[in-house]
Amino acid sequence: MKVLFKKDVADVARAGQVKDVADGYARNYLIPRGLAVAATSGALKQVAELQAVAARHAAEEEQEAQALKQKLEAQPIVIEAKAGSQGRLYGSVTTADVAAAIQKQVGASVDRRDLDIADPVRQVGSYAVAARLHRGVTATVTIDVRARGGA
Repeated sequence: MKVLFKKDVADVARAGQVKDVADGYARNYLIPRGLAVAATSGALKQVAELQAVAARHAAEEEQEAQALKQKLEAQPIVIEAKAGSQGRLYGSVTTADVAAAIQKQVGASVDRRDLDIADPVRQVGSYAVAARLHRGVTATVTIDVRARGGA
């Protein structure tokens, strides 16, 4: 019996796949538990439509991520922090600080967990921060750390 899997079944099939399984397995296990449905032409058409919508949505998200990448790489993000006379910061600049500065200056929301600062930022200066915007899109954001208020 050909069935269309609605959910992943370990060692058998993944959701959205059409497979030929034993009649009893389909009637007594897969279909009653809602793991699969009979592979009718209507069910296959519905799955094809859902996959097309998901593909379009993923393409739109990737385009938005590319546009945000260009915005972020175009100009440095300025962060002001308290610093001593030698340019050493009181504390350090964290990914949360960078995310807040991006939100304020660019107007784009980037999760702090998607930012990667290679070395701790404890000195005034310019640093590169990697930002994962989408599965295949990573931007290199330049942050410019300045001393706050003439210290």
